Amino acid sequence: RKICKSCKCSQEDHSPSSDVEDDRKIGRLLSESKYATLTARVKGGDGVRIYKRNRMIITNPIVSRKDPTFDTITYEWAPPGLTQKLAIQYMELIPKEMQPVAGTEGAYYRRRQLMRQLPTYDQDPSHCRGLAEGEAKLMEDFVKKYKADALGVGEVALPGQGGGAKDDGKQQDKAVAAGKPSASTNGAVDSVPAGGQACCEICKQAVLADCPVVYADRAGYARQWHPACFVCCKCSEPLVDLIYFWKNGAVWCGRHYCESLRPRCAGCDEIIFSEDYQQAEGLAWHKKHFACLGCETLLTGKPFSLDSASLLCLTCSKSRRL
Repeated sequence: RKICKSCKCSQEDHSPSSDVEDDRKIGRLLSESKYATLTARVKGGDGVRIYKRNRMIITNPIVSRKDPTFDTITYEWAPPGLTQKLAIQYMELIPKEMQPVAGTEGAYYRRRQLMRQLPTYDQDPSHCRGLAEGEAKLMEDFVKKYKADALGVGEVALPGQGGGAKDDGKQQDKAVAAGKPSASTNGAVDSVPAGGQACCEICKQAVLADCPVVYADRAGYARQWHPACFVCCKCSEPLVDLIYFWKNGAVWCGRHYCESLRPRCAGCDEIIFSEDYQQAEGLAWHKKHFACLGCETLLTGKPFSLDSASLLCLTCSKSRRL
């Protein structure tokens, strides 16, 4: 199970990952995709790639004291490829409690979101315990397909300046002018708001010319989001490090994108690749994980209680009520 046996809390609350683990995980996710440029090969790592996470350090002089000192702020992640001024502007446009400043709740929130939205076992069969014989290949094909068709990393720029490759941006503009979908939008048709005023995809409010916005290349560069509005269409949570999955004209976090294609086991939290699994009250389990959360007795064919995804045999359910 991906929960603590003692306190029953989730892995992201109980056992947060380290920087090294996070960077290796995201490096593996982005490798063999068109975003592999955001990774670097590890020396002596036998082809392993690691995430080139962009940290940002800001040093401000404190002039009120007799001896000059400096106040240093470290952001554990910042959008790559920006001037520091534009990166700071971006940070100021997201809620303060979510800004990944080292040593703050925002940095802890980012780490939890990396585990929640992008679990390792959604991309690496070697981290899965629920795969039966022959299912590892199914999962490998599943991962390969979403890397090719859906995975993306948002780009931060000023309105009208999205698309790092200028030639690609011109092609996008031509496609919009001709009323045709661009080749890289995965079926999405670019749209320009009536009156020519650019608006945010989510809140539909105007974007200001001097404020950064987020672009998703799979959506086409006529669409843009306010930084605080670049959220998963399912859970409405901000997309960690701007990593998104594109489906049905919307951006998804990795967790909910995968769940939109395959069921997720409520016991081990892994994607189910078997066609033979247990279902109850809108949830799904591997057959071997359809067990009491208290005593771990298998419950197939037996009476049980289900409360907020907590699956219990009748004996454990009664003892909890006492």
